[in-house]
Amino acid sequence: MKILIASHTYIVDLNRQKLRALSQLAPNIEVTAIVPQRWNPGGVQTNIIETQFLQENTFQVLPLSHLSQNNQGLLIFGADLIQFLRQWRPDIIQIEQGSKALTYTQFIFLNQILGLKAKNIFFTWWNLPYQLKWPISQIEAYNLRHTHGLVAGNQDAAEILRHQGYTGPTLVAPQLGVDETRFRPQPQPQLKAQLGIAPEDFIIGFVGRFVEEKGLLTLAKALTTWQPNRNWKWLLLGRGPLHQTITAWAEENHLQQRLCIVESVPHDQVPNYINLMDVLILPSETTDKFKTLTATGWKEQFGHVLIEAMACQVPVIGSDSGEIPHVIGDSGLIFPEGDATALQNCLTQLVDNPTLAKDLGQRGYQRAMSKYTNHALAQQLLDFYQEIISS
Repeated sequence: MKILIASHTYIVDLNRQKLRALSQLAPNIEVTAIVPQRWNPGGVQTNIIETQFLQENTFQVLPLSHLSQNNQGLLIFGADLIQFLRQWRPDIIQIEQGSKALTYTQFIFLNQILGLKAKNIFFTWWNLPYQLKWPISQIEAYNLRHTHGLVAGNQDAAEILRHQGYTGPTLVAPQLGVDETRFRPQPQPQLKAQLGIAPEDFIIGFVGRFVEEKGLLTLAKALTTWQPNRNWKWLLLGRGPLHQTITAWAEENHLQQRLCIVESVPHDQVPNYINLMDVLILPSETTDKFKTLTATGWKEQFGHVLIEAMACQVPVIGSDSGEIPHVIGDSGLIFPEGDATALQNCLTQLVDNPTLAKDLGQRGYQRAMSKYTNHALAQQLLDFYQEIISS
């Protein structure tokens, strides 16, 4: 089986682990990742990424010429794509740019005129209701008519595409898995001491952007009046506009000694910090704009940090925003978004019941290993491809 996957996501080598795993599942599988030759995230000239050709056994990364260097919706590949498709002739074409991307339209059209007879599949994260105007509405309608399979990053995305008229096979799975060789249980006594954290402290962790939609103000409210039977600290990894608000909250409530903010952490060091935590909390909140059912707004698409914590056997607490409850399942605690009292009760459960905390950590680990590693996602994809090809 020849599998072609196109996305700007795979210009980053760290993001290719799922594709490598896919290419190793059977001797007859070949995987090609088509990526832009140059990508300019954020439009800043100093951030231009030049992608190099890579060949690893039956997996290859193929940079091709293209239009648009920083807009995934307008990404279109050049004439060298036609030459490659004529020679390689894939069985599966998966475009990870969304339902209305011109890239997907381009591949569908070339699949037809070159007589490849490949199955067309696309991936999307988009989890907000929307209405399209002409001509984008016609582009999406064309794409959906010629789609053989949908990979949705969350349950809401799958449901929204059904409302848009898609009726074919669907797999709900994230775009990227967790690397269990990096995110694994590993005590960090030296790092704990370096940060001034006592061995007996209960560490409440957060990793992500310091913005209101991530629910940090609700978490701060929950911690303001929390009086557990253990000393605790709040460890935040990340940065964002709420930094000063959080530090001001700590001063106002005389909690400066309980707050620990680490702004700049290299990605390969993030597992060390997660392993300091007794619980990781993702208290995301759907924005008010989305609640009015307009096309703008935000709600949690997945929450990748959850599966990273689960892989480290760290118990997780999440709000019920977006995909969070589906990611956690029965291996963590869920509270209504924005409800500080309910969040405080979840924290108290873990502090008062170490057996529950340990059990949730182990259940989260098993869930991450069975559903969310790159190998697990690769197997889910292969099973999906085989289902589509045989139908």
